[in-house]
Amino acid sequence: MTTEKKPKKRTTKSKGFDLKPYLIGLGILALLLLLFISYRIYISERTLIPISIFALIGGAIFQTKRLTKNWGIVLTTALISFIISFTAFLPGKREQEYIFENHIEIWPFVFLVFFLILIGIFAKEKVTPKLTEGITLIQSMAIIYWIADFGLLETRNLLLISLMVIALFFSLFSIFHAFTHTELTRTNRLTLSIWSTIIYVIFAIEHIYNVFQNEQIENTENITSGIYIALQYFLLGVSGVYIVQSYLMLVGFLPGKGSFFNSLYYKELKELKSDHIKRYSIEQIDISHSLFCVIFTGGIFYINYIYKIVPKNIAIWIVFVSFPFILYIYEYLKKKNYH
Repeated sequence: MTTEKKPKKRTTKSKGFDLKPYLIGLGILALLLLLFISYRIYISERTLIPISIFALIGGAIFQTKRLTKNWGIVLTTALISFIISFTAFLPGKREQEYIFENHIEIWPFVFLVFFLILIGIFAKEKVTPKLTEGITLIQSMAIIYWIADFGLLETRNLLLISLMVIALFFSLFSIFHAFTHTELTRTNRLTLSIWSTIIYVIFAIEHIYNVFQNEQIENTENITSGIYIALQYFLLGVSGVYIVQSYLMLVGFLPGKGSFFNSLYYKELKELKSDHIKRYSIEQIDISHSLFCVIFTGGIFYINYIYKIVPKNIAIWIVFVSFPFILYIYEYLKKKNYH
């Protein structure tokens, strides 16, 4: 008895779309363009990419790594941003004469903007600053000092007066929450989060302006001045992660071209409100901490307002950075004396 062998079926492996050749080609193209850009920078008579830009980007990468704790996310985002940044060399619609050197000058900034935006998308939960009653209290004290030191209290402009009244109202609202145990409802947390974001964007704009008023590092007379300027750019890069995220959380309330008060806009608005509420802690701070915060920040701001020891933006950032450490020491000494 013979059994017929069934013919084996030919199996064909379905090949998916292979991106590898395209990625290699894109990488080679990017490398060639980078070499050409480097050559144009070398032969140029002016400084196209100052050293301060590297300090700025370095600060952003440092802070991103610290927040995400993942080099894979950082490097992948940097690579994608690097490739997209070559769009800076495309001619503008209103550009009458194409000057390659001008595009080289804006190229690092395009990379940085894309890097910060993509990080905000890929690691949204980690780079979104968390808020508490204590943080909004410090910010409210700072904005009151900022208004006074700016000389806005003497203005007669009705628009500026209206804005100051609004700022005072929300500052008092923040102070009220810090000194009472009023429930942090969803509406209250949303209000305080938006107010905090507005303050942060105001301070960020002024900080960016002041940093870019410095001379370039390569033009400084001594190494100490160069290090000081580099440190300012580095810290701006560090805060840039939060600045972009805060800006996006604020500008998101404005309708876009494709979502002008339609169903898509209200859907995005609902998600944005949820993000604001989730990032604000429901835990209430100790009233004694609030009192200490007002005395400490108010004292520093008042002294600097009278004697003009440092510029107001420096005084504000000194308070932002130093107060958590001062509070820690205060609590440590308090517990030590108690025991």
